[in-house]
Amino acid sequence: MKKHHVFIATSLDGYIADAQGSVGFLDTFPMPENDDMGYYAFMEKVDALLMGRKSFETFLSFGVDWPYSKPVFIWSQTLDKIPVALTGKAELVQGTLAEVEALIHAKGFQQLYLDGGQVIQSFLQADKIQTMTITTIPILIGEGIRLFGPLTNPLCFQCTQTKRYENGLVQQVFERVAS
Repeated sequence: MKKHHVFIATSLDGYIADAQGSVGFLDTFPMPENDDMGYYAFMEKVDALLMGRKSFETFLSFGVDWPYSKPVFIWSQTLDKIPVALTGKAELVQGTLAEVEALIHAKGFQQLYLDGGQVIQSFLQADKIQTMTITTIPILIGEGIRLFGPLTNPLCFQCTQTKRYENGLVQQVFERVAS
């Protein structure tokens, strides 16, 4: 069953980070004033977040306060602990996609916000994503970490919403449909 959701930004050429893993290009265009670009409404439909290690480490490098009020799970095979300051806010999970998903579901969380290239690609490969909200930053960065990777079978999505912002960003919402 496809229950999980993506809310992410990419460069025009489909990268979520540059070749050095930086997401600085996201700040190329000022964000719309007093507009969360649908983020809070999106957060209302998810129970928890599942974030990859690289995304987690990138977030930590910003040096800002923890912004999430919902439970956050960090999926990593290499981390052995979460920083003490995030105890009770984030939990490390390890294992296969099926094991991680089962563990999170057993804790009562069914609708996950997926964040991070490898996490999103893994869930796409398993065909477990219901919606993707993708904001395109109109900049070409040439190389880096791609949002999408190889698939065993094509996955069909329908664009259910498109919004162009005055700053040049475009946001599209895609809903999974039967192939």
